[in-house]
Amino acid sequence: MTFQKRRLKILQLLDQTGDADVHVLSDELGISEITVRRDLNRMAEDGMIFRTHGGAMKLDQATLKSFENKAAVNLKAKDKICRKAAEEIRDGDIIFMDCGSTVFRLCQFISNKNIRVITNSLPIVYELLNSSVSINLIGGELDAKRQAVHGKIAEEHVARYQANKAFLGADGISINGLFANSESEASMTLAFAARAKTAYLLCDASKIGIETYLKFSGLNLIQTLITDSRGKKIQAFKKKGLIVLSA
Repeated sequence: MTFQKRRLKILQLLDQTGDADVHVLSDELGISEITVRRDLNRMAEDGMIFRTHGGAMKLDQATLKSFENKAAVNLKAKDKICRKAAEEIRDGDIIFMDCGSTVFRLCQFISNKNIRVITNSLPIVYELLNSSVSINLIGGELDAKRQAVHGKIAEEHVARYQANKAFLGADGISINGLFANSESEASMTLAFAARAKTAYLLCDASKIGIETYLKFSGLNLIQTLITDSRGKKIQAFKKKGLIVLSA
């Protein structure tokens, strides 16, 4: 069976069930699990499906800026960054995780850790259910498109807690500071960072040097940048006092 035919079959199965794991897809298609994983990775990179730790979920093709589609962009880079971020997490840690699509990819690398996660992201909650992680879901107003909780009540919820580490995303970072496309997401990022001993920004190369709609903070909000980017831009961040971990 060619990749094109396998791809069509996978899409049909996901359309019927919503999600499927590698074992089920292997049985249905009569191919090895290695081939299934390779096909799913290719399809996720093309934005056709959403890759989960154990399989795949279908995307809403009509919502081009949905969380799932955003999470499928630059998948390999995000996973490299999150693998490096997971090395910073120890059993017993209490961590904040925001609703960024890169931060979400961290779930697959921490599900076996004995930690507590405080988050405003519904996808993170769903991904970490039935894992070793203890989950604290922040309350407040739900943004259905972003699948995340925002607002004043959510910020007050965060203010009640203290975490060892916060893992955060942004729509852009330059030597001038951190940038976002949404005031609500920026407010939550500020709330998380204020209550964490160490704040990490997870940012792939496409966002380095980018200044978008809203500058919501200087670089001093975070202590560590984890990125797959290289070159002069990264050296500039180091000169500003940031710890930069290369994925």
